[in-house]
Amino acid sequence: MDTIDHSPLSGEIVGAAAAGSRTATDGSAAPAAKQDPTTKYPRPPFDGQSQPWPGLSGKMSPVPDHGETSYVGSNRLRGRKALITGGDSGMGRAAAIAFAREGADVAINYLADEEPDAREVVDLIRREGRIAVAIPGDIRSEAFCTKLVADAHDGLGGLDIVVSNAGRQQANASILDISTDQFDWTIKTNIYAMFWIIKAALPHLQPGSAIIVTTSEQAYDPSKDLFDYAMTKAAGMNAVKSLAKQLGPKGIRRQRRRTRSDLDPAPGQRRRDAGEIDGVRRPDPARSAGPASGTRIDLRSAGRQRCKLCDWTGLWCGRRQRSAVTPCDKRG
Repeated sequence: MDTIDHSPLSGEIVGAAAAGSRTATDGSAAPAAKQDPTTKYPRPPFDGQSQPWPGLSGKMSPVPDHGETSYVGSNRLRGRKALITGGDSGMGRAAAIAFAREGADVAINYLADEEPDAREVVDLIRREGRIAVAIPGDIRSEAFCTKLVADAHDGLGGLDIVVSNAGRQQANASILDISTDQFDWTIKTNIYAMFWIIKAALPHLQPGSAIIVTTSEQAYDPSKDLFDYAMTKAAGMNAVKSLAKQLGPKGIRRQRRRTRSDLDPAPGQRRRDAGEIDGVRRPDPARSAGPASGTRIDLRSAGRQRCKLCDWTGLWCGRRQRSAVTPCDKRG
């Protein structure tokens, strides 16, 4: 375990907001220069590239954007202590950066071979004046998962956010191509580790704490070549639903975040939005003005919205409001 408590140097300006701000002559903030979003980021086609497993973000071309230079925090997690598995790359890295810029101290777990990526994340957390705890190790081991939580708690001085994000995905054209060892690897990484880590963390979590589990649209609409991965994501989805019933009365929030396995929908498919909290789909505020999940629909005031899972246009089609609208045959 590598624990780093970094305080900013005297006179150093900390945070992306301060670094990127400008002041006009009258003392007010000058507007940021406008950028064309269609040309702001790299666009495909990209050169073919491969790396030995598990691969490093720093060796990709173009290098992925995790918010290193763009995310601006506002102290919404000030004083919080977070553990993130898979915090060296991908969504875990993005979460670690965002959490630190929101004021949280962060512990990240990753594989030893991912040390170069992890050190970059640790450095980014340090730049925000937050505590960074780096804990490499394989979460397929129950003993390690238990130690991981203990080390994170001790290194951070507490624990109130747990993000079970690390996962394994490998495409196989047929179930016949999946060996028992490969199947066991995926199940232990994606299901067992989640169970072990949450179980070890619960004694440390007080009311107001949060558990976040990364799931996927594969839980609802599995791809034919992601047989084992898809079943683990369905298991994670239902684990959060069950935990919601267990932990809700104790004041501990459970959240699962859905991801896409591909960047763009296949021809004929529609892009689906992510976001489910406490086992209930939340409406995307950018696309739906319907009522929040778990509330009753007022048929006199509810607006007409397009269902996000089918082409029927009517009152917002929420899981708990199905009796008030035309049922969606995609929701199951």
